[in-house]
Amino acid sequence: MADLYQQQTVYRVTQHQADDDYNKSSYFQDNNGPSTSKILAVVTLLPLGGTLVALAGLSFTATLIGLAITTPLFLLFSPILVPAALVIGLSVAGFLTSGAFGITGLSSLSWIANYLRRTGPYASRQLELAKRQTQDAAGQLGQRTKEVGQKIHNKSQEGGRAAATHESGRDKDRDRDQESGKTVEVQVAKK
Repeated sequence: MADLYQQQTVYRVTQHQADDDYNKSSYFQDNNGPSTSKILAVVTLLPLGGTLVALAGLSFTATLIGLAITTPLFLLFSPILVPAALVIGLSVAGFLTSGAFGITGLSSLSWIANYLRRTGPYASRQLELAKRQTQDAAGQLGQRTKEVGQKIHNKSQEGGRAAATHESGRDKDRDRDQESGKTVEVQVAKK
């Protein structure tokens, strides 16, 4: 077991050495040093990057000093500054929101105008077809509504006639019962 472990370790070490040798040899064989453009890029960007990092450090230091000086003033004037900051913040948010809604509305209207301009006569034909189908559907709905209304009217007239016939039958029975001198109560069974 130990012998197998030693063999694997030796193989790994020799493999890493071979990889390193290959990488070094291929780097120096392919590239005979950095190119002129790479040297110019480093020479140009190194001072520029260093200057920007120095300016970032200076601005950070100035911010910390300014914050240290103004913190007592903020605490002293906070009853005035906090509501003022809230008003300013909310008004800025309102203006930004209204601007965003306005831009969104204008862009959607612009998109619709471009879409209609691109589609041209094809869209007008589709629009005309949809209009005609809507009118047909509305006509069919109106006709069905008329038919249902007529059926309801006819049924109500039939119900009125039946009630009148039933009432006249009850009146005849009452008259006949009164003639004979008997009073009869008529009860109508509900179905």
